[in-house]
Amino acid sequence: MRTSQVFIPTLREDPGEAEIVSHRLMLRAGLIRKVASGLYTYLPLGLRVIRKIERIIREEMENGGAQELLMPILSPAELWQESGRWGVYGKELLRCRDRHEREFCLGPTHEEIITDLFRREVRSYRQLPLNCFQIQTKFRDEIRPRFGLMRGREFIMKDAYSFDLDEEGAKRNYQKMYDAYERIFTRCGLQFRAVQADNGMIGGNMSHEFMVLADTGEETILYDEHGTFATNVELAEVQTSEQESTVPYQPQYRVQTPGTKTVEEVCNYLGVAPNQLVKTLLYQTEANNVIAVLIRGDHEANEIKIRRMLGVAELTLADPETVQTVSSAPVGFAGPVGLTNVPILADHAIRGMRNFIVGGNDQDIHLRDVNWGRDFQIETFADIRKAQAGGPSPSGDAPLLSAKGIEVGHVFLLGTKYSQAMGATYLDPQGKDRLAIMGCYGIGIGRTAAACIEQHHDHRGITWPVPIAPFHIHLISVSASDNALKTTQDLYTSLVQSDIEVLWDDRDERAGVKFNDADLIGAPLQIVIGDKGLTKGTIDVKVRKTGERSQLPPQDILPFVSKWLAEHSSLLRPQ
Repeated sequence: MRTSQVFIPTLREDPGEAEIVSHRLMLRAGLIRKVASGLYTYLPLGLRVIRKIERIIREEMENGGAQELLMPILSPAELWQESGRWGVYGKELLRCRDRHEREFCLGPTHEEIITDLFRREVRSYRQLPLNCFQIQTKFRDEIRPRFGLMRGREFIMKDAYSFDLDEEGAKRNYQKMYDAYERIFTRCGLQFRAVQADNGMIGGNMSHEFMVLADTGEETILYDEHGTFATNVELAEVQTSEQESTVPYQPQYRVQTPGTKTVEEVCNYLGVAPNQLVKTLLYQTEANNVIAVLIRGDHEANEIKIRRMLGVAELTLADPETVQTVSSAPVGFAGPVGLTNVPILADHAIRGMRNFIVGGNDQDIHLRDVNWGRDFQIETFADIRKAQAGGPSPSGDAPLLSAKGIEVGHVFLLGTKYSQAMGATYLDPQGKDRLAIMGCYGIGIGRTAAACIEQHHDHRGITWPVPIAPFHIHLISVSASDNALKTTQDLYTSLVQSDIEVLWDDRDERAGVKFNDADLIGAPLQIVIGDKGLTKGTIDVKVRKTGERSQLPPQDILPFVSKWLAEHSSLLRPQ
């Protein structure tokens, strides 16, 4: 294609709205444009990248035994009511009514529709296993859309759903999809890790997230140096051997701590270390029950672990009014001593503490030399804190390391969560009804493109991997002479006829503008044709990522380009 005929509105300056590299470069390189908060238009270059990722996904999903279909984005409320998610999904679910006052939602995911399709169409065990996927627009009404395509409200997603006769078959399908995901992200040129993850609102009893490693990632993953263990920090178990302390009790007493609500403020005011303080966090469940959670001052509460332990779907920090009612103190001064009718759950680390500091359940008051068992009772000790780098790995003695990650894919073993709720059964060989065992598997396609930019860029722009680059070659003519134009035209024609994707910058612009745009857009190879080189009988070829340059005669360009692209595509194919 010729640049003069393609809509590529590049920007010279960084957009003020962009917070991370991928968002900034996608806007500057003319890949996307914002419509409203969390809503973006894919421009021609951006759509070419999306379509290439989709092609890789289709190939690997079909290789894994999945069949493509397409479901509507609009879901009727009654299906969600059957599954039990209509009332618990939360405000991310955008609900609407049609002219007949029937309720619908814009699908954030499609477990309900695919399960309804299964129960209507599948009758016999002979029709199983079944695995279907789609690539479709989804909508989630994020409370805080940000980072461009990383966290939007409307996004393109590949979602697949498997149905099996039994748990063993479901695990085989799960492994097939897991393997397919590894091939997909490898072919996209990504460095990633598959980590154990929480199933969240999707449900089920096993899942893995595929995390692209990047400093701008919103998620923290923990792994060991031997590569045998990796998990989302929210799910990592804390290995502990805390024993009750034998240090003598000291008398408890009150201290004035005016305006000190945070751990840092209290420690600075009293001159103590954070590990001498116990935070009292008051949580509310969906039934508005209040529970007190005790965490050492230098640790963080893990709300996923707490939610799982309590067996609740929702868990939120109590609002200031509830904190005042329960503790008789404002936020920041609640403590376990004197709390009534509130169960107290403590992390294992509290078991080994003596003579610690807690909130005094009074304005500007803390208590010193407090001890559990003597001054208050703990209902349950449990692992309810976030694991931290440096701790032991559950798989051995190696210390845990941490990295930031961007979730681009998630696979779930759902079990019978949806098939039981919605009556998705099949007849076994004995003619008995059996519940189908389900799995589901998602990939954020726009997020995958953005994550790739987070890993593949430099100070000048994007450095695309070959398989998903919008074009393989950026052809730049820096001379208007007849010889240069003819050479450029001939090379362009030969490259296109060889199925090599070329963007020919044929604009009447200064060379510097063309070079800047080429670096910004990030095609893997740049070919520069000018009179200076042609007088020597050569054309300049530059590898965008490394800056490596070669001067080749015109007749050698096509063989060089073909070989280079083939080699760098094969490097990203799993062996």
